[in-house]
Amino acid sequence: MSATITLPVWLFTLILLFAAVTLASHFLFPSVRWYLRRRAERVVARLNQRLERPIQPFKLARRSDMIQRLCYDPEVTRAIVEHAREYGVREDVAFEQARRYAREIVPSFSATAYYGVAIRLARIFSNALYRVRLGYQDEAALAAVDRDATVVFVMNHRSNMDYVLVTYLAANRSALSYAVGEWARVWPLSFLIKAMGAYFIRRKSRNALYRRVLARYVQMATQGGVAQALFPEGGLSLDGAIAPPRMGLLKYILEGADLSQRDVVFVPVALNYDRVLEDRILLAAGAAGTRRFRARISVVAGFAIRTFWRRLTGRFDGFGYAAVNFGPPVSLRAHPGLAADADALAAEVMQRIAAVVPALPVPVVAYVLGHHGPLTRLQIMQHVAQRMDGPDLPPLHLPGDDHSSAVESGISALLSRRIILERDGICSIAPDQRPALDFYANSVRHLF
Repeated sequence: MSATITLPVWLFTLILLFAAVTLASHFLFPSVRWYLRRRAERVVARLNQRLERPIQPFKLARRSDMIQRLCYDPEVTRAIVEHAREYGVREDVAFEQARRYAREIVPSFSATAYYGVAIRLARIFSNALYRVRLGYQDEAALAAVDRDATVVFVMNHRSNMDYVLVTYLAANRSALSYAVGEWARVWPLSFLIKAMGAYFIRRKSRNALYRRVLARYVQMATQGGVAQALFPEGGLSLDGAIAPPRMGLLKYILEGADLSQRDVVFVPVALNYDRVLEDRILLAAGAAGTRRFRARISVVAGFAIRTFWRRLTGRFDGFGYAAVNFGPPVSLRAHPGLAADADALAAEVMQRIAAVVPALPVPVVAYVLGHHGPLTRLQIMQHVAQRMDGPDLPPLHLPGDDHSSAVESGISALLSRRIILERDGICSIAPDQRPALDFYANSVRHLF
């Protein structure tokens, strides 16, 4: 037992390495995970005291546990069997496919990442680019929503800034769980997005197994009371107008709703901008008749660097106004007919979104010029004042308290981008810029 054993240095090093890994995995890592878990629980407890809607336990469940629960769900199991039969593969192969889908979909929410990093970055980024305004919201109706209800924020989709802006402005309401497209599945962006509680979806997938895994996750989140944020249009608006809704996620939510246990409340959210960052890309995609966006990383990086440099040198005044309005919520318990009719629910929610779209200076001036032709600044002001004083129209988000300031702001923005021209005191649409003018006018055209 006391004999000396001689070992090569490489083997001794390897033994020490295995011993260190065993010590860490069996003793150190569990202790560290326990400590971090307890700390995270204290952070969530403090957050829930000030949030309108507390963070639900479902959202805080360990990602590995959630993946297992999803994979062994009876409906997913049936879909696995059907997938194996349809494609002629073994059931264990189909099960692994379902597990890969579950890993892709299920987020790993971190309250520290969401409230310590994401909210702060969203606030800084939003205010650096825009004059942010939180406009109309029915405070009484929103406050009356059952605290235990599942709240779904349903929004029009103008820009990828929508995620940032709503995350910032809804920070005191709850931690939102977004459904994000495949554009976000790039490292390291995907890691941050999952840590914020968002989940990826393949919008064009027709795979029945994938659809069932996605549906069950959305339904479990709905039953668990997770606050969600959806863009029912399914993608960015190519012409600036509100597009017809797609029914996928809305149907999943309705199928998973158990109103005897928990109400589901849809909150319409309308966004608008004086400048949409991707407007030229969206217009090009619309003109091509495709949703393929030609946004090279070099172009995006160049735009970001130029904007940052202009801000450092004091030559950047921002991109105008960005505003969010919250419409009156729709409770499924209060409207049982909508709970059984996804099409009627979608139509009602989209109508409420359209009714509260913010009327900002650039869209309103664009509408007036596009509708009435070349005008002087005074004539534009008169048309704006006449239309914005209508009895049922939302208020214009003004830089001051008068229409003239808003008109000047809108005209200046359109002139600086050469969408309109001014000669001899007459403002008119620049050659070949009619699509750009209509892109902004379309966002408020339905209001008039």
